[in-house]
Amino acid sequence: MANNTLIVGASGGIGQALVKQYAQNSDHVYAVTRVTKTDSDMPNNVSLHSMKLQNDAAISEFLKGLKSDGIALSTVVITTGFLHNDDAGIHPEKRLEDISEEAMAQYFAVNTIIPSLWVKQLVNVMDKHNATVICLSARVGSISDNGLGGWYGYRASKAALNMMMKTASVEYKRRLKDTMLVCYHPGTVDTSLSKPFQKNVAAKKLFTPDYTASQLITHVASLDREQVCHFIDWNGEVVTW
Repeated sequence: MANNTLIVGASGGIGQALVKQYAQNSDHVYAVTRVTKTDSDMPNNVSLHSMKLQNDAAISEFLKGLKSDGIALSTVVITTGFLHNDDAGIHPEKRLEDISEEAMAQYFAVNTIIPSLWVKQLVNVMDKHNATVICLSARVGSISDNGLGGWYGYRASKAALNMMMKTASVEYKRRLKDTMLVCYHPGTVDTSLSKPFQKNVAAKKLFTPDYTASQLITHVASLDREQVCHFIDWNGEVVTW
């Protein structure tokens, strides 16, 4: 049985690192990007697929194409995430008065809705034996671990993502009993998403994309597959829901 991997958001820092590292252990890696050009130094067993608009129709068409080619996916990592946009004036909220309809819509569109659509469609193309679906989440999406407040849109959209994954794992268990779903907190990674917030991060806690990809692959591989849904961090430790 072929070991096929799909990376969604493969043009980002973490996405590119995941593509390269999974390519070392996968028969083939399918890399979905919103841009037509990514790192030209990709391994030969990587196929790049440009998807400018990640909506239900586009995701369905792409995955139906894989299925019609007889491809079943062993591992999927969905890396889409949004925290700030200087051009649009969107930044993490510090107080209730900062909440805006436009920002909330963007947070949920990228952090919750797009991953949910992928998980919806992936159930039809995952390998029936020991497959894994991973979404990059965030510790600030933990409801029980929220003592600081703020960041309303980002927190709420990641909490909603976690709930979607937890709920989907129940149905995945019925339909694909050997599939495991994982919400993964990568820590603070040196990418454009975290740039404005790095000054207060200790040097040892600001991770490179390559380190982040390696930690994800290592810790996900050691999870108890009898538990159908996990929420863990970059150190392999459980994050409370």
